Amino acid sequence: EVQLVESGGGLVQAGGSLRLSCAASGFRFDDYAIGWFRQVPGKEREAISCIISSTSTTFYADSVQGRFTISSDGAKNTVYLQMNNLSPEDTAVYYCAADSHGKFWYTPRCRAYEYEDWGQGTQVTVSS
Repeated sequence: EVQLVESGGGLVQAGGSLRLSCAASGFRFDDYAIGWFRQVPGKEREAISCIISSTSTTFYADSVQGRFTISSDGAKNTVYLQMNNLSPEDTAVYYCAADSHGKFWYTPRCRAYEYEDWGQGTQVTVSS
């Protein structure tokens, strides 16, 4: 069974940093793309960053480009999201998700509706 578990969220002051982890199990990690998404109440789930595990090619949303870095550790079946220079606008529940078609992609697709399996999320709160 596919399982994704997020960790690393918490409360941080504006300008601070957090590193989120997404631990994956139950599937062939290198065949997949892994994405990070976030959601606040009443708004659509927003794509933040995605990575093709086999090639480490990445996508970043404009809102986080230059501040966030996604990385993949195949040996640990874990994807990380390093978040720097956080602002209150980054406050959300952060989810990781997996797409089994990642190995066929030239560049990462990073639309929430395309992803098949989801973790339960980790809360990130940034105070002003």
